[in-house]
Amino acid sequence: MYSPFDSMGKVGIMLDLVSQRQVALGSNLANIHTPGYVRRDINFNEYLGTMNSPLETKLSQKLGPSAIIETKSDEEIRPDKELLEMQNNALLYSVATRRMSNIITEMKTVINVGK
Repeated sequence: MYSPFDSMGKVGIMLDLVSQRQVALGSNLANIHTPGYVRRDINFNEYLGTMNSPLETKLSQKLGPSAIIETKSDEEIRPDKELLEMQNNALLYSVATRRMSNIITEMKTVINVGK
């Protein structure tokens, strides 16, 4: 049975991940010239690509209650790559906020029809 609260939870988790990834990417750009700094990132493409099982189950099994920022010690920090990843992250944020807005609109419609 469909529940808008399930969808809201999934989108909420997605927004949390996008936020954490933005922090990691911003840190990478801020520390380009810091000696010994290790690149950090959150890769959640695997969660978006497979929808065979519930998103929140995969996330909770992999990340626990909050996102874990992975260190990428073998990768150098390149400003062009970091900015590109920030743009991709902005697109994911846009998609997630539009989905949340649609869910809220659906709930308002149901409430107004029931009056």
